[in-house]
Order: sequence, then C-alpha cells, then structure tokens
Amino acid sequence: MGIFSSINIASTGLTANRMRLDVIADNMANVSTTRTPEGGPFRRSRVVMRPRTDGPSWKHPFLPDSMDKGIGRGVHVVGIEKDTVAENKLVWDPTHPDAIQSGPRQGYVEMPNVDIVTEMTDMISASRSYEANAAIIEGSKAMFMRALDIGSR
Repeated sequence: MGIFSSINIASTGLTANRMRLDVIADNMANVSTTRTPEGGPFRRSRVVMRPRTDGPSWKHPFLPDSMDKGIGRGVHVVGIEKDTVAENKLVWDPTHPDAIQSGPRQGYVEMPNVDIVTEMTDMISASRSYEANAAIIEGSKAMFMRALDIGSR
C-alpha cells in the first residue's frame, strides 16, 4: 500500500459525490419541467456508483484468504440513470399548455417525479460524504507532515 493510497481513495469519493451533487441540483432545477426534448415530463436522475476494481491489490499478512477482502480502491461513477419506477404526479390544470387533451385524464398535467424532500435528503447525504472525504485528505496530509517532522529531527 503506497503512501498516497488514502488520498487517492478519498479523491474518488470526492469526484463521485461532486457528480451526485450536480445531478441532485439538476433534479431540483427541473422540478416543474413538464416538457423535455425527449417528450413528456422530466424524469428524476440518480447516480450509480460501484467500487473500483482496478489498480494494485494489497493482502493482509495475518488474515486467511477467506477473510481478507483487501483494501478499498475507492469508487467510480458507472452512470446516471433515469428513475422510471416512481410515477409522475398528476396535477389538475386544464389551462396549462401541456395538459392532457383527451381521455380519462383530460385536464391533468403530468408533472416530474422529483420529490424535493428526497432531493434535499440526498443532497445532505452527498455533501456529508464529500466533507468526510475532504477530512480524510486533510488528515492524511497532516499525518504525512508529522512524519516528515519526526524524520527531520
């Protein structure tokens, strides 16, 4: 395990959580968008992250292979998916230009499936994760500086 491994791992978390914050901001900005270029109302997006599997592996010298999962290598963003599970909300507004013109839902407007409370909760989670990764980098930097001070005496 290299000296900068903790910084490299935390930096992947910073990058991934920055992407989460950007996607959450986009969701909140489009909470009232009823018409998109693809057609229909805006659909909530979410970031999909996975553990990184590339890079060097380090094995613990005292654990048996069955218990040693190795060290973490961080995360990476696999993609951004649209939430197709949550239903769009229907709001009665027959004067809206995007109101449904015929059928049993005539006069209703299909609104995005974005819930502000969920987005705010996700934003708090992402910002706390970002802060935790930044604290890891600062802690690692302080450890390295202290090691240099000890070595120079």
